[in-house]
Amino acid sequence: MQGGIPEMGYDRAIVTFSPDGRLYQVEYAREAVKRGTTLVGIVFTDGVVIATIRPGEELAVPSVGSDKIHEVDSHIAAGMSGFLADGRILVDFVRVRAQVHKLTYDEPLSILGGVKEIADRMQLYTQYGGVRPYGVGYLVGGIDENGPQLFEIDPSSAFSSWNAQAIGRGAPEAIKILRKEWAEKLTKDDAVKLALKALKSGEKGVKVNEVELCVVDKSGFMEFRGENTKLIKKYW
Repeated sequence: MQGGIPEMGYDRAIVTFSPDGRLYQVEYAREAVKRGTTLVGIVFTDGVVIATIRPGEELAVPSVGSDKIHEVDSHIAAGMSGFLADGRILVDFVRVRAQVHKLTYDEPLSILGGVKEIADRMQLYTQYGGVRPYGVGYLVGGIDENGPQLFEIDPSSAFSSWNAQAIGRGAPEAIKILRKEWAEKLTKDDAVKLALKALKSGEKGVKVNEVELCVVDKSGFMEFRGENTKLIKKYW
């Protein structure tokens, strides 16, 4: 007991800080992300590459309910690691916000604007009793008037900008590759090659048909999957 509150009270209530200033439920949500599949994002000269894996069952229908990279708008992609159901709800939310922004201001939502929409929504679920934080982390990337950009969003709703980043269970190994090999003025092909290399370092034994990858550049959102995609097979 501390101050009349059982020790486990800090563990269970999202609205209660522990004496050392921690919100345990947020930290548990971060653990859910750390147990998710590896997600890699890389900025190159003209856009952004985001890559992850989707281990599939032999009898499962691909691309139905298991997507981990989503098109928010033609210039914004959001990749997720953690609880996919939580992530899907937030993707649906930010898609609506992107369209509302476009209709209201007659211009596309900026990358940072999309990140803030997701982060603000996530932050609400760290303040109220009877709810839990979203157990998902994001890499959001795209290209707008400020050029190509990549952001990470944490379950706490904190976000930060990166040139290259990885989250999920294989992040430590993937980040080693990114730190060593990322450079300014990467081409698209170089970025795809590096993303796949980092992904394979974080996910030992990954198969080419399990890869989900997208490129966002001036041409828009382009998604590539599996062994039938020449872009992935070229650098596998």
